[in-house]
Amino acid sequence: MSAQNLFSSVGQNRIFRNRSVLVSDFIPLSLPHRESEIRRLAQILSPSLEGTRPNNAFMYGLTGTGKTAVVRYVSNQLSKEALSRGAAVGLVYVNARKDDTSYRVLAQVGKQLNLHLPFTGLSVAEVYSRVTAHVEKLSCTVIISIDEIDSLVREPNGNLLYKLTRMNSDLSKSRVSLIGITNDSKVLDALDPRVRSSLGEEELIFGPYDAEQLRDILHARSSDAFQDNALGADVIPYVAALAAKDHGDARKAVDLLRKAGEVAERLGSERVRTEHVQQALSEIEVDTALEVVTKLPLHSKIILACIADLYVKKQTVITGDVFALYLHTCKRMGLEVLTSRRVSEIINELDMVGVISTRILNRGRFGRTKRIALNVDPEHVRAAISKDDILKTT
Repeated sequence: MSAQNLFSSVGQNRIFRNRSVLVSDFIPLSLPHRESEIRRLAQILSPSLEGTRPNNAFMYGLTGTGKTAVVRYVSNQLSKEALSRGAAVGLVYVNARKDDTSYRVLAQVGKQLNLHLPFTGLSVAEVYSRVTAHVEKLSCTVIISIDEIDSLVREPNGNLLYKLTRMNSDLSKSRVSLIGITNDSKVLDALDPRVRSSLGEEELIFGPYDAEQLRDILHARSSDAFQDNALGADVIPYVAALAAKDHGDARKAVDLLRKAGEVAERLGSERVRTEHVQQALSEIEVDTALEVVTKLPLHSKIILACIADLYVKKQTVITGDVFALYLHTCKRMGLEVLTSRRVSEIINELDMVGVISTRILNRGRFGRTKRIALNVDPEHVRAAISKDDILKTT
């Protein structure tokens, strides 16, 4: 097949008009059902336009409830207004799960404020000092939004938040405000009381979307994303109902709608139908599970591989069988084995992330054990685990 044949259909899309509207980092022109949160955050940040430090703010809510979208949306509006007024406002957005060390967070802050820092080679204290000095030279109000801020609460990064909340004491001509975004409503409880009082000056709570609200969100996105009449009439209500069951996650709803469109496109269909949504859902679940598997620690992967092997041979898998095969596998690989208690804990962890399900099985005078069911295709598990160089030949 020639390259011309491979790409001859490009530009002849019957499903999508603009699929980028349905990607996770797209910031829409409107955010249905988050108008009150947008107004509140705008009120909190408005003093920056007058050269005054806004209060720090904390945003709580489950995944996909619009926290990040609201912060990015308001930040964009604030940036435009500051430019039109000639107000000195600097805006920074950092995802602390992606930039997962104190060094990387500070380097990202510096980069977005046009400060060049080496990728490595400096101490965190030196990077902090350079960022602070640069902020002071800017003579402006800097608003730093930190997404998934709970990642910084855990050691060894916990001290960074203390430094950031105290940065204003090292400034005279500039001001810094922080916006923390988190899925964990209890994250403030884990902070140093001094940091907690500083960060929690303002709090916004984002509730989950219901099915009707999700329908409005999907309709708003779909009008720009899809060609006219490319969506079956029951597709958006169906996607919204599925997402509403999953804690009202708008991000997953939008992702599922995009994936359904891609399935329809792949199958040569002129319209997206509910069966495409069902296939997209199964593909997303597999992709998510495989992503979880590839990120597991070594011994967790080995235990999951043992469960998968046993599941293929016999549908009833119990913890004793898993531990026996785990011992044999570690001996063959020359690895030090974990205790049976630790193996049991790892099985519980695998249950928590959803790749397996466990149920207590009472065997009378033989005691109790756990019956384990695999929630992912064994071949998919093997494929994901084989990406680990150590486990390729196991």
